Amino acid sequence: MEPRPPKRESAVRMSGPNPRRVAFDAIRAVSAEDAYANIALPKLLSATGLEGRDAALATELTYGTLRSLGTLEAILAAASGRDLDGLQADLVDALCLGAYQLLYTRVPVHAAVSTTVSLVKAAVSPRVSGLTNAVLRKVAARDLDGWTAHLASGDRIADLALRHAHPKWIVEEFDAILGPDELPDALAADNVAPPVHLCAKPGRIDRDDLAAKAGGTPGRWSPYAVYLPGGAPGRIKAVAVGRASVQDEGSQLVATALANAPMDGPDTAWVDLCAGPGGKTALLGSLAAQRGAAVDAVELAPHRADLVAKAAQGLPVTVHTGDGRTFGTSGSADRVLVDAPCSGLGALRRRPEARWRKRPGDVDDLSRLQGELLASALDVVRPGGTVAYVTCSPVRDETVGVVGDLLGRGGVELLAPQWITDSVPESAREGFVQLWPQRHGTDAMFLALLRRTA
Repeated sequence: MEPRPPKRESAVRMSGPNPRRVAFDAIRAVSAEDAYANIALPKLLSATGLEGRDAALATELTYGTLRSLGTLEAILAAASGRDLDGLQADLVDALCLGAYQLLYTRVPVHAAVSTTVSLVKAAVSPRVSGLTNAVLRKVAARDLDGWTAHLASGDRIADLALRHAHPKWIVEEFDAILGPDELPDALAADNVAPPVHLCAKPGRIDRDDLAAKAGGTPGRWSPYAVYLPGGAPGRIKAVAVGRASVQDEGSQLVATALANAPMDGPDTAWVDLCAGPGGKTALLGSLAAQRGAAVDAVELAPHRADLVAKAAQGLPVTVHTGDGRTFGTSGSADRVLVDAPCSGLGALRRRPEARWRKRPGDVDDLSRLQGELLASALDVVRPGGTVAYVTCSPVRDETVGVVGDLLGRGGVELLAPQWITDSVPESAREGFVQLWPQRHGTDAMFLALLRRTA
């Protein structure tokens, strides 16, 4: 159940707002155009005018189908007795959409089958509507547990990959960290849509005030976090005017841990070496403003640098468009954040298509870049200053391995991240911080705090 290669021609549009059609078109955009679901779907919802329950159904069908693709395709291949690569691409997407309804939702069998057949007639071809009906009827003969039992190989990792819709190599990576007892819970957590987390920017709005005004509840771990039950956070006034932002609570924790790390000597020059799109920069900038410090934010991509500037508007933040590996003067900074580009395997619950696009080689390429960025941070920070190395991935080659290589070169020591580990249970990992969705309700953020000693 490895990621499938990009394929597929663009979808044919069907007139009239229809939740299943909107979901199909969003899935097609992801398959054919390498679009991101969280960008493609809102555009389609806006264009069709879907709202309320219809919009919620389109969202569930889009995200659920994309998240479950590997498992759905394995079941469809078995039910049809065909290699799916031999079927036209838009038909496969429609079959996946229908199978998702049969196996993962409470949509009645007749409704799931008939609506998918109608969709295929209108958007794919009437000639394959009979095939669609036959295949989905066979899928409906078993529930999800029945299919995973039927297709089980006896290989623990492969069977978990099938049951929880993850590529096998990702399951192997998580197993190496968590072990067999907790692994199923971690995989299951990736398949649950996360709640919206807000960050109350320090000095701009109080967390409890934000919670009251937004209709949310204060977070468990971050002093700035608010949990929302749902809705559109962009419509909240505090978010719209920049007093608050949408930010995972784990991201808030790791950025605040850098700001709260104990330090001797000057503490006015802070740097964010990989700043885009600006969430952590804005939080650091808010904290810096309260302490008379300033932040230099570095971002390689111009369009992401623009996002950083927007997020940090009105804060003591200077945005630089450039490469974090070559930025700054040696020993010029007091605190440096390296929120390194990573595989994003700690945020799979937020990006339904991501797990099927990643390859094992991505980690190898990224780990080299991560090491170069961390080395740059340790050069820019002054002796006695602090560096926070952060990834939204728990994978060893992007986390413990990168930091271990730098520690081995000397001139740096590991700081105990007690601001987090003392208050967040089960967050310690070999002298670092590792958060998990199944434990903490956050993305799987990794943090290492380092002090330059020479």
